[in-house]
Amino acid sequence: MKKFFSLLLTLALVLSLAACGGGNGGSDAGTTTPPPADSGDTQTPPPAEDVTITVAALASGYEEAYPGMWQEVCDAFTAETGVKVNLICDKNLEDVIGPSMQGGDFPDVIHLATGREKGLTEQFIKDRNIAELTDVLSMTIPGESAKVSDKIVGGFTDTSVTNPYGDGVTYLAPMFYSPCGLFYNAGLFEEKGWTVPATWDEMWELAEKAQAEGSYLFTYPTTGYFDAFLYALMYSVGGADFFNKATSYAEGIWDTPEAQQCFDIIAKLASYTNPVTPAQANDQDFTQNQQLVLDNKALFMPNGTWIVGEMAEAPRAEGFQWGMTALPAAKAGGNGASYCWLEQAWIPAAAPNLDAAKQFVAFLYSDAACAIFAKGGAVQPVPGLTDNLEGDNKLFYAIYDNGADAAMGNFAAYNAVAGLGTVREVFLDPVNGLVNSSVTVDQWVSDIKAASDQMRANLMG
Repeated sequence: MKKFFSLLLTLALVLSLAACGGGNGGSDAGTTTPPPADSGDTQTPPPAEDVTITVAALASGYEEAYPGMWQEVCDAFTAETGVKVNLICDKNLEDVIGPSMQGGDFPDVIHLATGREKGLTEQFIKDRNIAELTDVLSMTIPGESAKVSDKIVGGFTDTSVTNPYGDGVTYLAPMFYSPCGLFYNAGLFEEKGWTVPATWDEMWELAEKAQAEGSYLFTYPTTGYFDAFLYALMYSVGGADFFNKATSYAEGIWDTPEAQQCFDIIAKLASYTNPVTPAQANDQDFTQNQQLVLDNKALFMPNGTWIVGEMAEAPRAEGFQWGMTALPAAKAGGNGASYCWLEQAWIPAAAPNLDAAKQFVAFLYSDAACAIFAKGGAVQPVPGLTDNLEGDNKLFYAIYDNGADAAMGNFAAYNAVAGLGTVREVFLDPVNGLVNSSVTVDQWVSDIKAASDQMRANLMG
């Protein structure tokens, strides 16, 4: 992990990007400027007696691996601070909290990452409706003497994922992180005597072997999973320089040889994708696409370490064993790449109990909370947490130690423009059309170029 963290620290210094764009609508909470440096301890005023905060958290694969994980953390917070917590935990969190927020009733804390189909977090980012969390970094963790900043690995609060406006202010707290890559049935590879491809040329050769065996090379849960895939692909093809220019929509970037290589790889991969994938690529049926890998009907799928818990009870082929690899190198002798997926916790600007909400966010980095999250396989960017990993997680988190480059950061946020879609709608959703032949590669690339011009012209900052 030492190599991994050094890579992240290097990336943090070069990534001054803004987070990916989302929907529109809502009020404008106004802009802010970075606060002066403060090495002291920030003591949030104690909340009033009988305060009850509402915490809304996504019930992801981690919650499935350890049911009640979030409730246990909330109970531990109450025991430490006396602040009561009303927990909302659901797989379709946006549908549960969305209607009440439209009526002006906001949770105090939300744990929901960017990249979801409904783009709720992106919408709050775009509308600047997220409270600042920079002062939380200097708060003392409830029940401990350490400050929050003491418990977060360097670099994790300096990226576009947490500082979406590029102004040095943290708005989203870094939570569970996961190496993302291509997951596969290692037992099948052992049985067939196949070698995991190290380059894309080797990947295409394997695709032909898979077809001869009655299988397909590829599937994906939803097009949203192509965000981590595309980030890693851009990084492996063009390194940090191309990655940074592409994610900030630099003029002419999509006309470069590196961009063409990325487009060609995704288009060819679409031709080797199990054809049932697009029909199931939604937030309700995505596990059916994941099941294709467990049933040996597709060899690879992009995913994160949560997949093990998410599919723990699913049937699988005899001899199935989880495997994970970075995206192949762009050329022989090069490095593959793995995107570091980082989930976020944040506070709506209109949260009714701001002080208590910040206390809760600080508590998320306590030893007690970290230990509870670890039971579900959720790893936070806190020093030492990876030392005790076992089994599949030990294998997955070693991906950076085994030679993969780490990519981290998002597409830059831009102001809402009439007729301009989200990053997902422009870059990722058309992959469904590439697979079922309803969208041509030329149309996809042309739309990306046109949208990028508007995105660049309307960058936030």
